[in-house]
Amino acid sequence: MSIKKYIPNLVTLLNLFCGSIAVIFAVHNNFVATALFVFLGIFFDFFDGLLARKLNVQSPLGVQLDSLADMVTSGLVPGIVMFKLISISTNSPEIETLNDWATNSTWSIHISWLALIGLFITLASCYRLAKFNLDEDQQTYFKGLPTPANTLLIISLPLIIEFQNSSFATNLILNQWFLIALTILSCYLLNSKIKLFALKFKDYSFANNKFRYALIIATAALLAIFHFMAIPLIILLYILLSLIKK
Repeated sequence: MSIKKYIPNLVTLLNLFCGSIAVIFAVHNNFVATALFVFLGIFFDFFDGLLARKLNVQSPLGVQLDSLADMVTSGLVPGIVMFKLISISTNSPEIETLNDWATNSTWSIHISWLALIGLFITLASCYRLAKFNLDEDQQTYFKGLPTPANTLLIISLPLIIEFQNSSFATNLILNQWFLIALTILSCYLLNSKIKLFALKFKDYSFANNKFRYALIIATAALLAIFHFMAIPLIILLYILLSLIKK
């Protein structure tokens, strides 16, 4: 029995492993470490499918594993990050538990109910991933924003606050109404019918890949100029290029 058929699934599980670690850091408000493990998870997510195609070991199991891993790295993590950001923006407690097991006293939970809106991203991601598994048309394009792209958009917000040193950007990101509006937009984009071109190359000719090359070049330029603030611009450019291509 060839071991090569297990390699892509192992890479997929590495995505899940990184996503699980990202959840732990996100819960403890360590957004930089969260982003690091999300980036690693998305890296593994990109290469598991590539390896499966190169090794010619694609399988229904791999498809299901991929979506289950994405549900954590690109579904649960951005929901938690948005929950945390909304909690910070409203200056309200996230989750506080008061208990004394030694005396068997009752315990209560104080939670920022408004911040729970951030978890809608997790619900929308789950719905999108389930639809993706059942949609056989999405081989050369995506219908709606892919969950990894949406996760990069959400995870960029605390990184902009941490590293960009822009009072305007910080005040905007920590505005609760901006965050709620972005959550609603994120949920819509994930499950919209907008057709976005896939980044898979069947060949490397310019004629067949001009939009992909344009996105790659623009991404490099925007990151060099704007750093983490470039990520929302790149997502917007991706959507605009897809609309132009259509």
